[in-house]
Amino acid sequence: MGSLLMPRPISLSPFMCLILLCLTSFPAILMAEDDDTQLTPYEVLQQYDFPVGVVPKSVIGYELDRSTGKFTGYLNGSCSFSLIGSYQLRYQSTITGYISKDKLTQLKGVTVKVLLFWLKIVEVVRSNDELQFSVGIASASYAIENFLESPQCGCGFECDDELSKEIEGNRFVSAS
Repeated sequence: MGSLLMPRPISLSPFMCLILLCLTSFPAILMAEDDDTQLTPYEVLQQYDFPVGVVPKSVIGYELDRSTGKFTGYLNGSCSFSLIGSYQLRYQSTITGYISKDKLTQLKGVTVKVLLFWLKIVEVVRSNDELQFSVGIASASYAIENFLESPQCGCGFECDDELSKEIEGNRFVSAS
């Protein structure tokens, strides 16, 4: 009669243990990252106590390192519109900075036209029901109620329905 093959005991090398540990931990890491990526940029702003109107409707994605607050926001092209009286705002297609509760700091990619000059907005701070926008040497405060909805590129809050549909339907519109 033939001999029966007996299974040998499995010995796990340290390398195999490391691989198994990584494979069992990987789904937990993915789930933690998925929680953030499922949030819209506007929901993330609200988590940090900011109204959604701080950024226009054309945000198509973002990256956020919650441990440092460093973020990058991606817009569907550059974006410009009038807001609050005679101010003109301009967003580059990529904006960066740091976010924490009630503070956006070290902003890059957002400018405001004051009189004849374009100035970089470097910080936005929420204080109670106001947002304070700083251009470094000067700042101005506005009621949060002015930012409860996001403006649209090209027309801000003064959009008519036809222009709104055209802008939303064209992913490559760049209003300057």
